[in-house]
Amino acid sequence: MRRFTNYFKTMNLHEYQGKELLKSYGVAIQDGIVAHSVEEAVDAYKKITEKTGSPFAIIKAQIHAGGRGKGGGVKFAKNLDSLKEQAGNILGMMLKTPQTPGGLDGPGKLVSKVLIAEDAYLPNPDACKELYISILTDREKRCNVIIYSTEGGMDIETVAEETPELVHKEYVDPTLGLQAFQARKIAFNLGLSGTAFKEMTRFVTSLYKAFVGADATLFEINPCLRDGNGRIIAVDCKVSLDDNALYRHADLEAMRDTDEEDPIEVEAKEFGLNYVNLDGNVGCMVNGAGLAMATMDIIKLSGGEPANFLDVGGTADAARVEQAFHIILKEPRVKAILINIFGGIVRCDRVAQGVVDAYKNMGNITVPIIVRLQGTNADLAKEIIDQSGLAVHSAILLKDAAALVKKALG
Repeated sequence: MRRFTNYFKTMNLHEYQGKELLKSYGVAIQDGIVAHSVEEAVDAYKKITEKTGSPFAIIKAQIHAGGRGKGGGVKFAKNLDSLKEQAGNILGMMLKTPQTPGGLDGPGKLVSKVLIAEDAYLPNPDACKELYISILTDREKRCNVIIYSTEGGMDIETVAEETPELVHKEYVDPTLGLQAFQARKIAFNLGLSGTAFKEMTRFVTSLYKAFVGADATLFEINPCLRDGNGRIIAVDCKVSLDDNALYRHADLEAMRDTDEEDPIEVEAKEFGLNYVNLDGNVGCMVNGAGLAMATMDIIKLSGGEPANFLDVGGTADAARVEQAFHIILKEPRVKAILINIFGGIVRCDRVAQGVVDAYKNMGNITVPIIVRLQGTNADLAKEIIDQSGLAVHSAILLKDAAALVKKALG
């Protein structure tokens, strides 16, 4: 399965957007200017180099994927001519990384903008040290956790596997927040002293405030640089925000780049459907996140794999059901559709009529449809489905629905 999903979806930011967010909370960042063309890149380069007094600059492709450097999406420019050449090569390229769809064998992602950034390692690259810091929520412990290591600039998974003693975790009580002694502990475990020690305590404190203040689900700073003067700087950042909290952050929601998101998920959002695309062969249509998880479990137990998470909510009328059908059937790998609705607020007979009406309106549904309606007017709903004359199979018990799914998959 492409990824685990539940009701808590996320919105990713580009690196330059994430850095703007961090800077607003007082986090020191590698300065840069975003550019959408070679001409804009040249203007950005001139402003950056005028500020730093150095002809060196970094060109970074802006896509929602890690490993950009490995795919050729991060380049070093030593002068203006080099900048023009490298920016021209990166803009418009289909960048492939281990994290783009299909990995290195996939189509990649189109690069439509680049970040022209200062060389943060100046003036003494040899005196710099790359560190790793991330913040995320540990659902099992019900608190936030700061993961950090002296081995920045590398895949943290590899570091954790080969040298686990170099990866540290600091759990933060969400009620109390990050305490001063915890920030000092992080700086100490990273082997810092003097100016760098003070800078790191300030850096991680501001970073945690930004994480909480933005309703984020992930901050990853890799590398987090200690430069030759002891400054601590976010050279790169990955930021994911809780999609369900964006109503509190209109400024952050405005940063959404739908070109970087799954087009089917974008379309579903426009219809007000909670949808996440997965890699399976059985489409799911449910009302309620918990029921969705149970439905995906029963599909797996039946020998199938869920093709999506789709919650139609409490208004499963004909129009909404038809929209959901359209969304699910956009994936050619879907071999069957399981509709599992609990009629509490919504009446099952209305849902059943909605299924029948949607089926007739679309007229081109060729995959088997299994409908399990339980709750208010479930018996009436079964009659509507059974008497419709359509190739729709009804079930009352969840195990019956599972058996029908298994039969449909052959």
